[in-house]
Amino acid sequence: MSGEELRLIEANVYNMPVQAIRKYRKDSSEVCCCLKYFIFGFNVLFWMLGLCILAVGVWAWSEKYTFSNLGKLSHVALDPALVLICVGGVTFIIGFTGCVGALRENTCLLAAYAIFLFIILLLELTAGLLGFIFKDWIKMQATDGFQAFIIHYREDPDQQNLIDWIQEDWLQCCGIEGPKDWDKNNYFNCSSQAVGSREACGVPFSCCKRKPNEIIKNKQCGYDVRRKPSEGFFADGWAKISPSENDERNIYERGCVRAGEEWIEANVVHISGVLVFLVTTQILSICFAQNLRADIYAQKAKWH
Repeated sequence: MSGEELRLIEANVYNMPVQAIRKYRKDSSEVCCCLKYFIFGFNVLFWMLGLCILAVGVWAWSEKYTFSNLGKLSHVALDPALVLICVGGVTFIIGFTGCVGALRENTCLLAAYAIFLFIILLLELTAGLLGFIFKDWIKMQATDGFQAFIIHYREDPDQQNLIDWIQEDWLQCCGIEGPKDWDKNNYFNCSSQAVGSREACGVPFSCCKRKPNEIIKNKQCGYDVRRKPSEGFFADGWAKISPSENDERNIYERGCVRAGEEWIEANVVHISGVLVFLVTTQILSICFAQNLRADIYAQKAKWH
């Protein structure tokens, strides 16, 4: 064997491992683990959050025996329990598709995840645009909804707790335009004194201003506050109320519609920041899901 042939054999032996290593490195590319487990981890939390909200909503609905008495569904659109069920169900489905889709590298579930987020994003943008254009219509709908809450205040404990939270803790308000709006409720209507309603010409306790250093709020603080100065009704019978006592009623005089408008104007920067954050998060989630799908398709292309 000549020297030239030996050099050729040595060159081939030297080059073979390099080619094998290069081919191995080229074919061993995988789906980005950071992206995959980031989507998985984020949606696990989203999935569990949706499950908790859904469970609370179902529990609240079952506590009111709504499942066995469909006659209570006349104002179901305003039922906080139903809102929790819908929000929890949608959150649960989106979290499930994103979580399982990323973990199993399932392109169909990832596509469904991206589509769901895109639909929600589109609905949010549409609602924001329509809300800006039809502000008066939105105000009218809010007024009608709050009026329904007032009318059915004693009929649904969830609606009662919601309106108490709005009036006492959130907006510090009373009624739609003022305390007089509670005359629309059968229990607080001044004509109810004829049938012995103790709450006649009054307002719920959530309309009362909290006194300094008050630990336990008086649930009867709203009794008789809308009664004329000439007469009143107390637990021990009819009694006179002096004008000075009537003028010192310790309740919120501002309506909740105006209070809501003022709250939005005062917190417009914070609200805008939250909305921008939500929209940005949704857009990034859609992009991440699409990038992961592209990586999966690129990996599958090497199998053929």
